[in-house]
Amino acid sequence: MTEPSLVSQGLELMVFGMGVVFVFLTMLVFVTSAMSKLVNKIAPEPEVVATPAAPAAPTQGVDPVLLKVLAAAVKEHRARQ
Repeated sequence: MTEPSLVSQGLELMVFGMGVVFVFLTMLVFVTSAMSKLVNKIAPEPEVVATPAAPAAPTQGVDPVLLKVLAAAVKEHRARQ
């Protein structure tokens, strides 16, 4: 009898390994979905009651002093570069 070549042994090992990973991931998907259904059955999420939103506070204009400070800071930054 001839000994199988190293390449064929490598291919067999690769197919076996990929098969094991495929089976494990398939089982993981089914187990995870089953656990999700079980958890939702045991402890369902409470219903969220919509509350009316508070009226938005009236917006006021930008403080002119703050605007001048920001403009000076941008000008100084650009001057350094």
